[in-house]
Amino acid sequence: MDESFTFQEESLYQTVCGISDSKLPLWESRLNVKLIPRGKSLIIQGSEDHVQVALDTFQKVEENFKRRPDKSEYSFFDIDYLVNKVKDSSGGWPTPGSSDFQKEGESWTPKDKIFVTFKGKPIFPRTKNQESFVDSLHKNYITIAMGPAGTGKTFLSIATACRMMQTGEVDRLILTRPAVEAGENLGFLPGDLTQKVNPYLRPIYDALHECIGFEKTSEYLQVGKIEIAPIAFMRGRTLSHSFIILDEAQNCTLPQLKMFLTRFGKNSKMAISGDATQIDLAHGRSGLEKTVYTLRNLNGIETIFFGREDITRHPIVESIVRRFEENESLFNKKQ
Repeated sequence: MDESFTFQEESLYQTVCGISDSKLPLWESRLNVKLIPRGKSLIIQGSEDHVQVALDTFQKVEENFKRRPDKSEYSFFDIDYLVNKVKDSSGGWPTPGSSDFQKEGESWTPKDKIFVTFKGKPIFPRTKNQESFVDSLHKNYITIAMGPAGTGKTFLSIATACRMMQTGEVDRLILTRPAVEAGENLGFLPGDLTQKVNPYLRPIYDALHECIGFEKTSEYLQVGKIEIAPIAFMRGRTLSHSFIILDEAQNCTLPQLKMFLTRFGKNSKMAISGDATQIDLAHGRSGLEKTVYTLRNLNGIETIFFGREDITRHPIVESIVRRFEENESLFNKKQ
């Protein structure tokens, strides 16, 4: 059976099919059909059921694209995220007209941008969990984000904090993390406190530079609108009118997290992010999962759990995380 699907916009065709149609073999493998490019169209060859699923899939991608406010940032990740949501529970592809396609008729699209960078680039959530995380940062006093690397936990926190500073909801941004080395000993670090902590906070600086630029970041650091310090320096303080971000929280002990959480002051927001699979402390010393359990169902505090599907870095990162998860039980048996 042969059918043709024509994309209404050239940009969407290029995103779906890739540069020089490099994504077509991936689609052929997934949909079990033969795809032949013709301008903005694809000729689909295969069995009747497989061709119909392919037509439904491309139609759903186009409908999703039309509704999105982030068309300029639309990428193959967004298509991949959408299509994976309509797989059936067995991991295969849904049959044409099945409830799997019907229930995803109104597939997820971001509601609104989070922030506009100093270069004029809008930042949108890329997945439903990312949007839930940003919504929680606005709605709750404290939001905890748990999940693998690359899911945007730190970046989304900083983008939201920059927006809240811009709108006057908070007066300053306080960034902290434990000074724990990832299996290495850096030895004595020269310089003042900021210079000593800088190597541990590079991801935070990168996010700030992308959101508000190097000059504005430097200015805010000088006047105290942005403060960066290791978690040990939070003791005894009350942090009011602030957006407080704790990164790499899986490397905090339970007493450290208790101390940090009780710094919370008036008109503040707090974001805590961590990945329980990347703990650099001795076994059993991390307090993050214990804290999440302790604070469950407490009003004003919410935990958002990210998964592999939320990884927005290079696609290979999602594959790496999946392989480590699949072999985790094997590694534990050998220890």
